[in-house]
Amino acid sequence: MNENKDFLKTEPVGKLLLKLALPTVTAQIINMLYNIVDRIYIGHIPDIGDKALTGVGVCMPLIMIVTAFAGFVGYGGGPRASIFMGKGDHDTAEKILGNCFVVQFIISVLLTAALLLWNQDFLMAFGASENTIGYAVAYMNVYAMGTIFVQMTLGMNAFITAQGFARTGMLSVLIGAVANIILDPIFIFGFGMGVEGAAWATIISQAMSCAWVLIFLFGKKTTLKLQTKNMRLNGKIVLPCMALGLSAFIMQSSESIISICFNSSLLKYGGDIAVGAMTILTSVMQFAMLPLQGLGQGAQPIISYNYGARNAERVKAAFKLLLKVSLTYSTLLWATIMIFPQGFAFMFTNSAELLAFTKSALRIYTACLLLFGIQMACQMTFTALGNAKASITVAVMRKFILLIPLIYIMPQIFREDQTTAVYMAEPVADFLAVSFTAVLFYFQFRKSLRHIS
Repeated sequence: MNENKDFLKTEPVGKLLLKLALPTVTAQIINMLYNIVDRIYIGHIPDIGDKALTGVGVCMPLIMIVTAFAGFVGYGGGPRASIFMGKGDHDTAEKILGNCFVVQFIISVLLTAALLLWNQDFLMAFGASENTIGYAVAYMNVYAMGTIFVQMTLGMNAFITAQGFARTGMLSVLIGAVANIILDPIFIFGFGMGVEGAAWATIISQAMSCAWVLIFLFGKKTTLKLQTKNMRLNGKIVLPCMALGLSAFIMQSSESIISICFNSSLLKYGGDIAVGAMTILTSVMQFAMLPLQGLGQGAQPIISYNYGARNAERVKAAFKLLLKVSLTYSTLLWATIMIFPQGFAFMFTNSAELLAFTKSALRIYTACLLLFGIQMACQMTFTALGNAKASITVAVMRKFILLIPLIYIMPQIFREDQTTAVYMAEPVADFLAVSFTAVLFYFQFRKSLRHIS
């Protein structure tokens, strides 16, 4: 831990971003990798592996929604707590933490009840069949009981990172990841529990991460401490946090809707191979997005704290550095994909037909990826500044106003190759979204800086 309580205000911005972003980027990658490992284990269950994997795959939209609710509270409350820390208003920052903790608990209880009562209906709506619904329900019945651990771990961990304790936040994820990788084969194969064993391994791992997070926030090393006196709900405290977190909720929960839209259109125009390629494309996009999100989360405490401290120069310097690093990363990754698309595709399949199809599809789908560093840097900075309206606007613009309609419009415009046209919806939406976000950010950022100058 850092003994200097004002290190977000005094340390060089470059050094701070490196210190805070490396653990957050690492945490994002670890989280993704252990989800992939989970699926690998399930896919190797003797005799039923393929059906079990498909069944658990159908659960992913529900799991993504559960995760999104954690971001709804944590990714809104964390930046606001940082801003009040920068203002020197420690009491309000702790009230935000306490109120968000209670809201997170209430949401966890409601989600658990909904998943236990209606998970089969949800799963059938998300594409489960008679052959896979049994595995999907078996997984979700167990997973639902651990919803509170997922919510508390992800939601409250955002407050650890927001204080500048990025390494501690990374360890929260690492503990769960390592535990899950160890427990999966024990429960699935050793105890012969199959899909249910995978779910038990997941919720036990999440419980361990949850314990780590709460012990830290109730302990002596944290700057903001969870205290019962701050757990009385106050609308003036918690509603702005939820408004700010709404953009993160939209970004994460909408992935389920977008996945359904892409898959239905691709199945219509290109068949199973086009849908299979889409699975690879979205996985590659995850590799692109997670480090960018990690960079933004690493920069968030710096921007939020110094915005609260009315230090416009450090806010400006932190954003410019975030933009440079994000744009450099997205450009390098884009260039690598354009030159070696088959290398990315080969990580997920050895089918010659699927490799050949995915190679060209990947270049089209990621055509505007180089610009995405701008989108993420601006969007994460909106959140860090507490600008809920702008943050929600850019999230809704890209996903709902642009991308979803374009998935259906593009094939009607380019009828000679409608499958390719569906993939083109992504880069067209990205280009338009980045243009819109950049213009909005130019005016809103200047307004924010004038407010604290």
